[in-house]
Amino acid sequence: MTIQKNGFEVKVRLQPTVRQINRAPAKLAPAAGSSAKRGRLPRITQVLAMALQFQEMIDRGEISRHADLARLGCVSRERISQMMVFTWLAPDIQEEILRLPQMPGGRYPVSEATLRKMARLPLWDDQRAQWPSASADARALN
Repeated sequence: MTIQKNGFEVKVRLQPTVRQINRAPAKLAPAAGSSAKRGRLPRITQVLAMALQFQEMIDRGEISRHADLARLGCVSRERISQMMVFTWLAPDIQEEILRLPQMPGGRYPVSEATLRKMARLPLWDDQRAQWPSASADARALN
């Protein structure tokens, strides 16, 4: 769009907002129903995958600090720190979380807060001791 006033020309580029971009047209809603039945990956799986990818970026030297990740991801440094704690989990627990099945609504009954507490345990054996009870509670709710 070009606006002219008193000999000045101002060019304005109009873009839809993020909400408008992400909204599917009403016509496509029934087609998306089949994927809604299948579900989404649990949020904890998505967060762990991002944390592992961020850690790889740090290890390769692409990013030097968590603050850089926060700026790139448009989130707070605190949120990045919360996410990065999941890289402290025992590798077998990480693998199990990454292999969680799709869930309706993408919600897995084990919360991020519970897993963060578990990840802060310094010994992987202690984490492994707590994981079966947390995952069993989740399976009981399904």
